[in-house]
Amino acid sequence: MSTLGGDLIREARRRAGLTQAELAVLAGTSQSGIARWEAGRTAVSLDDAIRLVRLCGFDLEVMLLPRDDSDMAQATRLAGLPTRALVATRAAIDASQGLGFAEALGHEADLQRRFGAAHDYLEGVAAFMAKRPPRFSDR
Repeated sequence: MSTLGGDLIREARRRAGLTQAELAVLAGTSQSGIARWEAGRTAVSLDDAIRLVRLCGFDLEVMLLPRDDSDMAQATRLAGLPTRALVATRAAIDASQGLGFAEALGHEADLQRRFGAAHDYLEGVAAFMAKRPPRFSDR
């Protein structure tokens, strides 16, 4: 059973190109301890997850944001998203209902090729990398 902390440690370790044994040496623990955390067999504290992620060369930011489930808040959030991408996502979900697994993967690959070079996709990636809100233009 995986846990959020274990998943974060595994993802950071993989992105850093480290083995469990290598991370264990950096952390001053055993490879089996890292394996137990990653697999969710042992609970990992937030402090330990942050420390291990940092040892992999990454920072983990945690924020508490106010939650607003009102219709207006949802509409405002949706209005800021790329309309063409939302329409394409809905169409892809509808189309996949009658497809087998391999066909659905092929359909998704086609959509990735089609929309992966779109202006809004590239803007979303650029905004993410610059840690700023995206400015979608529906292109």
